[in-house]
Amino acid sequence: MTPDAAATPSIEALVDACAVPAALVDVDGRVVAANAAFAERFGVRDGDSLGVLDARLVDVGLRAGDAPLALPGHPDGQLHLRPAAGQWLAQWLPAVDTTAEQRQLQMFADTVAHDLRSPLRSIESFAKLLEDRAGAKLDASERMHLSRIRAAATRMSGLLAALGELSRAASASMTVAPVDVSLLAEWVLAELQDAEPSREVEVDVQPGLMANGDERLLKQLLRALLENAWTFTRGLERPRIAVRGERVGDRLRVAVQDNGRGFDMQYAHKLFQPFQRLHGVAEGAGHGLGLAIAQRIAQRHGGDVSPASIEGQGSTFTLELPAAES
Repeated sequence: MTPDAAATPSIEALVDACAVPAALVDVDGRVVAANAAFAERFGVRDGDSLGVLDARLVDVGLRAGDAPLALPGHPDGQLHLRPAAGQWLAQWLPAVDTTAEQRQLQMFADTVAHDLRSPLRSIESFAKLLEDRAGAKLDASERMHLSRIRAAATRMSGLLAALGELSRAASASMTVAPVDVSLLAEWVLAELQDAEPSREVEVDVQPGLMANGDERLLKQLLRALLENAWTFTRGLERPRIAVRGERVGDRLRVAVQDNGRGFDMQYAHKLFQPFQRLHGVAEGAGHGLGLAIAQRIAQRHGGDVSPASIEGQGSTFTLELPAAES
C-alpha cells in the first residue's frame, strides 16, 4: 500500500465522521454503513433497508439526483442522495425556510427572461428581414448561416420560456381542488394533435382518474409527460400513447405509457435534473427542462414521478398524486 493510499480515509470512515445524520447505501436501498446520528434519528442499522422509512427508497438509483426527499414523521428536514464510490450517500439536512429566497429567484428568473427576450426577438426579426430582402443575392452557404441564426434565436426563446415555467412550477401559488386528470390528459393530447395534424397517433386515456391538486399546474405536469411521449414516438409506423391509472388507498397512480424510443435505465437518475438530456437534439430532445418541471409539480402536490423504460420498446412514467373522490 502506498503512503497516499494509507492516508486516504475510507468512505465508511467519512460517513462515520460526518457531522449530520449520514449513511452509505447500496442501489437496493440497503444500509452499508450508518453513523451514530443516522442510526439514532431513524432507528436503522447496517444491513437494514431504507424502505422502512419510505417505499420510494427501495431503489435508490431512481431517487438519487432528484430533489431532496421529505420523509413521513420527520418534518424538520430532508434526505439528500448523491453518488459515492459506486453507491449512494444519504444525508439528512435540516429544513430551511426558503420562501424569501424562492421569491428572489423567481424575480431574477423573470427579469432575465424578460430582458433577454427583446434582443432575441430583434435578432430573429432582423435575420428574417435580411433573408427576405437579400435572399436572392445570397449563396446557399450564406442562407444556411442565416437559417442557423434564426433557429438558435428561436431555441433560446424556448429555453427562456421553459426556465420561467420551472421557476413558477416551484413557487406559484396553488388552489387545491378535485381535478379530472383524464380530462386534462385528453386536453393536452388534443393540443399536441392540433399542432401536428399530419401525425397519426393512437391514444388511449382511461376515464375517471381524479386527483386533488391545482388544475393549472397539473395540466402543465401532464403536458411535460405527454409531450415527451409524443416526441419520442415520432417516426414510428404505429405510435401509441396510453394514460392508465388506479387508486391505491388515498393515492392515485397514473401511468403515461408509450412505445417509443425508450432509454437506458442506468441513466434514469439524470432525467429530472434541469438541462440533462438522454437524447440529442437531432433525435428530438428539447431543452432538458420538461421532466424537471413535471417532478417539481408532482412533489409540490406531495407526489412523485418515477420512470421505467426499455431501449427501443418504450417508456412508462408513473405519476403519484393525492386521490380525489370520482
